[in-house]
Amino acid sequence: MTATSSQSDGVEIVENALLGGRVRLRQPAKGYRAGMDAALLAAAVEAGPGQRVLEAGCGAGAVLMQIAARRPDAVLTGLERDPAMAALARENAALNGAHATIVEGDVADGFRALGLKPFDQAVSNPPFFDDPGALRAPSPGKRGAWMADDGLKAWTDFLLKGVREGGRIVIIHRADRLADLLALLGEKAGSFGVRGIHPYADEPAKRVLVSAIKTGKAPLRLLPPLVLHERGGPKHTAEAEAILRGEAALGF
Repeated sequence: MTATSSQSDGVEIVENALLGGRVRLRQPAKGYRAGMDAALLAAAVEAGPGQRVLEAGCGAGAVLMQIAARRPDAVLTGLERDPAMAALARENAALNGAHATIVEGDVADGFRALGLKPFDQAVSNPPFFDDPGALRAPSPGKRGAWMADDGLKAWTDFLLKGVREGGRIVIIHRADRLADLLALLGEKAGSFGVRGIHPYADEPAKRVLVSAIKTGKAPLRLLPPLVLHERGGPKHTAEAEAILRGEAALGF
């Protein structure tokens, strides 16, 4: 739901309400805009009091703000390479009273470049494509969110370095990249949890949520899927609607 709009350096900014109004999010009116993927990733993060959580590629802070609303005692840090988006993320943290620090930097530079100690959890919604020939060129405002200039491996390497031993990594990505995610994360992590996100119950998953534990050795678990829509019914299934309103979680 769009509540207000304004201008920032000539860019129209809109304010949206998330989690049933518990979160206010300022983001550009055009270009990449946070939606279902951000809500699902935030719902999949289980962070206890005092746990440090890092998000790689935080954009305007949609995931972080929803984690903060769900887990107010967690200590959050977001990494963002676009200065304008990082500034918006800081605005959103102040707007929502979130315990979140926003750091400007590039995943491609590696975790060590941040000079931070490893986190308890690291989460991300990496760009979905790393081959410019794989899709029609996205608009300039969406390119950074859609194209992984340094490939998916740069993101998984960053996340693996970004957590302590026994720390958790959570990623939402295209379902057809599941094998790649398992292979890349499997170099240093295990104890996988995998949950498919299906548009309808009779259609293949389009997204997948993957959880991994650094140095984990437990068998992979394939969790019950989440179905987003019901044909002929409301916009979202009851389960999906509860997640979007912040009334349910998607833990592993």
